[in-house]
Amino acid sequence: MKNQSIKKNLDWTCIIIYSALVIMGWLNIYSSSLSSVEDTYQKQLIFILLTIPLIFIILGIDGKFYEKYASIIFGISLLSLLGLFVFGKTIAGQRCWYAIGSFTIQPSEFAKAATSLALAKYLSDSQINLKEVNRQIQVLAIVFLPVLLILPQPDPGSALIYSVFFIVLYREGLPAWYIWTGFITILLFMLTLLLEPQYVILIALLVITIVHFKSRLSDRNIVLSTILFAVMSGFVLSVNYVFQNVFKQHHRDRFNILLGKTVDLKGIGYNTNQSEIAIGSGGWIGKGFLEGTQTKGGFVPEQHTDYIFTTVGEEWGFAGSLVVIALFVGLFLRVIYLAERQKTKFSRVYGYCVAGILFTHFFVNIAMVIGIFPTIGVPLPFFSYGGSGLWGFTILLFIFLKMDANKVNEW
Repeated sequence: MKNQSIKKNLDWTCIIIYSALVIMGWLNIYSSSLSSVEDTYQKQLIFILLTIPLIFIILGIDGKFYEKYASIIFGISLLSLLGLFVFGKTIAGQRCWYAIGSFTIQPSEFAKAATSLALAKYLSDSQINLKEVNRQIQVLAIVFLPVLLILPQPDPGSALIYSVFFIVLYREGLPAWYIWTGFITILLFMLTLLLEPQYVILIALLVITIVHFKSRLSDRNIVLSTILFAVMSGFVLSVNYVFQNVFKQHHRDRFNILLGKTVDLKGIGYNTNQSEIAIGSGGWIGKGFLEGTQTKGGFVPEQHTDYIFTTVGEEWGFAGSLVVIALFVGLFLRVIYLAERQKTKFSRVYGYCVAGILFTHFFVNIAMVIGIFPTIGVPLPFFSYGGSGLWGFTILLFIFLKMDANKVNEW
C-alpha cells in the first residue's frame, strides 16, 4: 500500500520531463562522440541505467530521513571534498575526482544536494530570523564552507553555482542589500575592465549623489553615502591589481575575449568561436540527427561535456533548441510550483534550492556556449557527459519529488 501511495502521489510531470531530457541528452552525446575512438556514449548509457536503481533507492527512503539526517549528510559531503586534497585524482589541472578503477567520482556534484538539505534544515527552525546578524553569519557559513573547499581544486564553475543560494535566502528573509552588493560588485568589476578606473569612480559618485538627494533621509545618510563611495572607490582601484596578479592567465584571456578587448579565434577563444559557428550553422530546423558537420568533424572541443548544446543547435536547429529550452523552463517552473505547495518549510526551501541550482547550471552553460559568459566549465543538467553530474542532479531532484509525494502525510 505504501509503494502504491508513493507511486500515486509522485509528480509525474517532473519525471516525464526529466526522462525526456536524459534521453535527449544521451542522443546528443551519442551523436557528438560517434566519430571518436572513445566509448563515451556507451559509458553514459551505463550511467543512465545505474540511475534507475538510484531513483528507486531515493524514493524508497522515508521522506523524513532527509530532514533528520541533513546535517550528517552535509558533514559527509564536506569530508568528501576535503579528502580530495589527499586522495583526489588530477585531471586537466583540476583535483576534483576520486578514481575508482576506470571510473571517476566528482564529490562537488553531490555537495549541491547536501548543501541544499543543510540549508533547508537550518532555515526550517521556527526561531530563525535572517534579519539577525548572527543568523546571517551561520547561514552564510553553510553556503561558503563547500565553496572554500571547491575553489582550490580549482573548480570555479562549481563554486559559482553556490551564488544561487543567496536568492533562496532572500526569499526566506535575508536582507536585500546582500543581493545588491553582489550585483554592484560584479558591475563595478566589469566596468573597470572596460574603462579607466577614474571614469568608473566618477560614475559611482554620480549615482550615489543622485540616490542620496532622492532619499527622504538624505541628511542622515550623508555619512553612509560617504562610506559607500569610499568603499566602492577602493574596490575599483584594486580591480586591476586583482585581475593581473590573482587571476590566472587563462581567466584573464576569457574575460578579455568576452569584453571584446582580445580576439583569439585560434587560441583561448577557439571553443566559443567554434560553438557559435556550429549553433549558427543549424539554422531553423538543423542539419538532422547525426548530420552535423561541425559535430562529426570534432571542431568543438569538449562537445560531449560542457559544449553539448552545440550539437543540439547544429543538428536540431532553432526549433530543436527551443524544445530543449522549453523542457528545462517547464521543469524549473514545475519545481517552483511544487515548492510553494509544500506543507513544511524544510521541503519548500529545499525545492527552491533545487530549482535554483538547475536553473543556474542551465543559464550559465548556454550563456557560455553562445559567448555571453566566460568559459568556466559548468555542465548542462542531464545532457553533459558524466556519471557524477547525472547522478548528482538526479539525487537533487528526486529527493524533492519524494518530499512532495510525502506531503499528504504532513500536517
